[in-house]
Amino acid sequence: MNKLKLTGKQIRAIGFEEGPVVSVAMHTMCTHFKHHTEDEALQILKEVLATPENYLADEVLSKIAEKLVVVEEEAVTEIPLNETGVEYNIFGAKHIEEGALLQMQTAAKLPVAVAGALMPDAHQGYGLPIGGVLATNNAIIPYAVGVDIGCRMCLSIFAIEPDELKKREANFQRELVANTLFGAGREFTERTEHEVLDRKEFSEIIFLQPLQHKALKQLGTSGSGNHFVEFGKVEITDVSNTMNLPVGNYVGLLSHSGSRGLGANIANHYTQIAMQKTVLPKEAKHLAWLDQDTEAGMEYWLAMNLAGDYASACHHTIHAKIAKAIGEKPLAMVENHHNFAWKEMWNGNEVIVHRKGATPAGKNVLGIIPGSMTAPGFIVKGKGETTSLNSASHGAGRKMSRTKALANITHEALKKELKEHGVKLIGGGLDEAPFAYKDINEVMQSQTTLVDVLGKFYPVIVQMDGSDPRKFRKRKDEITGE
Repeated sequence: MNKLKLTGKQIRAIGFEEGPVVSVAMHTMCTHFKHHTEDEALQILKEVLATPENYLADEVLSKIAEKLVVVEEEAVTEIPLNETGVEYNIFGAKHIEEGALLQMQTAAKLPVAVAGALMPDAHQGYGLPIGGVLATNNAIIPYAVGVDIGCRMCLSIFAIEPDELKKREANFQRELVANTLFGAGREFTERTEHEVLDRKEFSEIIFLQPLQHKALKQLGTSGSGNHFVEFGKVEITDVSNTMNLPVGNYVGLLSHSGSRGLGANIANHYTQIAMQKTVLPKEAKHLAWLDQDTEAGMEYWLAMNLAGDYASACHHTIHAKIAKAIGEKPLAMVENHHNFAWKEMWNGNEVIVHRKGATPAGKNVLGIIPGSMTAPGFIVKGKGETTSLNSASHGAGRKMSRTKALANITHEALKKELKEHGVKLIGGGLDEAPFAYKDINEVMQSQTTLVDVLGKFYPVIVQMDGSDPRKFRKRKDEITGE
């Protein structure tokens, strides 16, 4: 007899509400009733759902019943916002659209809010605006972290003359394509080993158990949207940079992506739980929080950190593959992430600092702030500015929505822009064209008090999601020239 397989969709279809009880029910049935048919298993679940109190003493089914009874006993009333919000600072206000400003105003009125800041690349999102920073007291807000948990930048710097990128463009392009994978839902067929896949959270948190296999297959992939992997010219200009690199020019490998399906599932799951437990006015509903000392809050914190480490592992896998392919070891690596929450000190108290589309910029903290596919990125060192909650922008920020970009930007204009800047684009779309983004130089000018600039990265060969990249035949030593 085949082993029982149930999905969350099937369990919700018979009346179970979205939340931890779904994953508990799925795990319980597939573990203890694995030789039952789907119909038999679903009938048992229907009976437990109808009268959960009758199963509280059951050795196995009590795990499900307890979750149902707790839900029934919880009486949730709408929590009002404060009339006046906490103070927050805005950097580069002239670059920020009204929708983002209004979202930040709402976030500042949360009863759990302590302090905030808005970065110059800010634009409207869900809940907290992208580019928003919010410190809270003992509360974690899944949508103030974001869907792509732990999304980050990662830069490897190699001792290669930048002229080689043009001289051997086809060779570098080939290795970029061969060792990366883009597109929503894309997976590798071959397993890549990494210690993050063996983390205990995958077995200890029931919700994460079915996500482990997908995480394994997506390790080292980049997804879609504004995610990229690109070769470019690195220009180190600061003599006292903490990377111990001489002033000069190098080749860099820069990547931008997050935690893939793992992070998205975690975000959506715990956001639903938060919205059930913390009912807020309509304009603030996506800012629902979980108390840090509750079971759900502690689970989310562990899952969020796992997703962040997984995102980092994806980048390190990409960089290791490509470094091996070109026969080089990086002289230095710079990595910084956004869409995350940190426990930090604020006015002598521990708070939870959410940075959604904002990057940490504590004293001497390194990071890279990208522009667009034709604009430079900036290698920076944080100044530890408290008025920004030790934060800086995570990029240039959009000035056009994807819909607006697709309606107003032409392929001809994009081709011309790429040619003028000497950039080779693999994949990509009009919604990610440089014209859709703010001027990175103006954004950087708005945050001179937040970061010091150590150098720049200029894109040369850019790969993003889009049309299928061409196939290449590999010839020995083409990349290294040895």
